[in-house]
Amino acid sequence: MSSPTDALQRLRRVHEDAVLSTLRAAGALSRAQLTERTGLSRTTMFAIVSGLLERSVLIETEGSAAEPRGRGRPAALVSLNPDAGLLLGLDLGRNRVRLAVANAAHQVVATASADLPGDAGPEEEAETAVRLVREGAAERGLSLGALEAIGLGLVGVVDDPPPQVAAVPARYEPLARRLEDEFGVRLAVDNNARLAALAEATWGVGRSVRDMVYVRWSIGIGGGFITGGRLLRGAHGAGGEVGHVSLDPEGPPCHCGSRGCLEGRAGGRGLLEACAARGLSLPALDALVAAAQDRVPVVCDVVASAAADLGRVLAGTVTQLDPALVVIGGELAGLGSLVLDPIRDAIARQALPRSPREIAVVPADLGVNASAMGAIALLLHEEPSIPAHLRPAVP
Repeated sequence: MSSPTDALQRLRRVHEDAVLSTLRAAGALSRAQLTERTGLSRTTMFAIVSGLLERSVLIETEGSAAEPRGRGRPAALVSLNPDAGLLLGLDLGRNRVRLAVANAAHQVVATASADLPGDAGPEEEAETAVRLVREGAAERGLSLGALEAIGLGLVGVVDDPPPQVAAVPARYEPLARRLEDEFGVRLAVDNNARLAALAEATWGVGRSVRDMVYVRWSIGIGGGFITGGRLLRGAHGAGGEVGHVSLDPEGPPCHCGSRGCLEGRAGGRGLLEACAARGLSLPALDALVAAAQDRVPVVCDVVASAAADLGRVLAGTVTQLDPALVVIGGELAGLGSLVLDPIRDAIARQALPRSPREIAVVPADLGVNASAMGAIALLLHEEPSIPAHLRPAVP
């Protein structure tokens, strides 16, 4: 039978976990904001925060003038100690690996990338990722001994069982095992387009809304849905796969097993093929984007038509999910009104056009590092337990 002292210690640990989890997910907050978000009393919050500050688990900084508490000085903010540990995000794309590293205070302290050959196998991908982490940390003087966990963004369907190597699709098992063997930390995985959505909802253009549709328009087309402030994965890990909505059941076969998918028509490879069919051969997606920025007529026609196709698919998504915001990321989003206007027009015409609601369609904020940052956000939002060095001391 436990003593009253044991019960009090357990209760204090529960309260400390609530504070630490809230700060991991939200970043720096005032004590008043912490009290509101955790539901703890002001007296309990003062005691918990004071104890964590004394143990250097938290640090205190002066609040910004943008968030005053009324008259007088802005409220002080508390956050996780930036020196308490590192979180690492990797985005394994089709031809590039991207890295982002954040400290416990949610500050991104390093980004880097490395090319992958088009024919790279699993072992080469794994070695490239490990080398990128090692070199990126060394260049910025970061100690990987402080590494707490790695988030990994992958192409394709990633199911949602417990985050462990067994949960990784077979194609990526060598990568996952190599990372775990090399760094000895927990690994969490998800689809890289969904992770980009999570990053935009955490740090980017979607941080002020709780319901958002995100599309990553690049060589492939993927997406992510934020509903009620949470990332939607679906029952089988296929949530957000807007690129595999079929536009033509009799169309060309797609690698997903269906036919006539949006990705085949509007993804980067489809756009390059459409331009070539009209007499303009371009070597890669970057060249196509540059030509569109230069307003080459053939390219603009192809891209605008693809944007209208994407808009028609998103109109159905918007009708069903009713988001506050539609966010377009990836290389094609940089073309501005050329792609955004056809998407807006299709949504306005086809997604409950008589409804008085307003749904903004905007470009993403975070650029090429969004998925790697989203892998960090995955760790921040869904860490199943507080890291050992952040756990309250047990006498």
